[in-house]
Amino acid sequence: MNLSLAFSPCPNDTFIFDALVNGKIDTEGIAFDVVLEDVQTLNQWALEGRLNITKLSYGVLPLVLDKYVLLNSGSALGRGVGPLLISNRQWAIDNGKVEGLTIAIPGENTTAHLLFSLAFPDAKNKIFLRYDKIEDFVLEEKGLGVIIHENRFTYEQKGLHKIIDLGDHWEKETGNPIPLGGIVIRRDMDTGLQKKVDGLIKKSIEYAYSNYPRLNDYIRNHSQEMSEDVMLKHIDLYVNDFSLDLGIKGRAAVQKLLEVYQRTHDSVVDMKHVFKDH
Repeated sequence: MNLSLAFSPCPNDTFIFDALVNGKIDTEGIAFDVVLEDVQTLNQWALEGRLNITKLSYGVLPLVLDKYVLLNSGSALGRGVGPLLISNRQWAIDNGKVEGLTIAIPGENTTAHLLFSLAFPDAKNKIFLRYDKIEDFVLEEKGLGVIIHENRFTYEQKGLHKIIDLGDHWEKETGNPIPLGGIVIRRDMDTGLQKKVDGLIKKSIEYAYSNYPRLNDYIRNHSQEMSEDVMLKHIDLYVNDFSLDLGIKGRAAVQKLLEVYQRTHDSVVDMKHVFKDH
């Protein structure tokens, strides 16, 4: 059986899926047709229902629940892992206001956008860029930027400055860890197959941890010229116990994000059928 599977080339995803897609664990008769793309592209494909299994931003999850169910394994949640709002100079926002300023955000249906909207609900002048284009946008003095992934570790080296950690704002407002990205599987697939895939992702992570912190060529080859130190920081930040299994706290955090989405978008989300049962 062949299933399509998509995730990002970032070290946390290649770390998670390496064993699964490269024959390092028994995949129990399932072969995976793998595509690596940036998260905004994956979000768009999820909206189209293009893939059997895909990584996506939790910010787009409410829009795809008619097509997909969230798996327990493979997610990126945590504390101190949120997106950052940055500037090309030291910045003091007057009473938290950013109206009139242009803000570059890594995709419309991303968790970064949702967290930014929670912190700055009145900010309207937004543009959406690939996450790896935002540092240059800010350096060119075109506006402020919301950065994610490895840019959290590189922006200071380029002379950029943090205005606010949007993850900190989320944690203070909700008390929950930050749900950044998750793995979904098509809702219309057999429930036994859904459960099997969920278990295989967990086994793939366990295999990866059994060899950590040694990094393999699969991670390096897709790391976009990151240093090994940045790759390790990236994995340490975004892969944790929530990646192995969301658990009660992880599910509660996702539930809270969906509630925030409902409130900020004036829409109704079906909360009863979000998660793949164990």
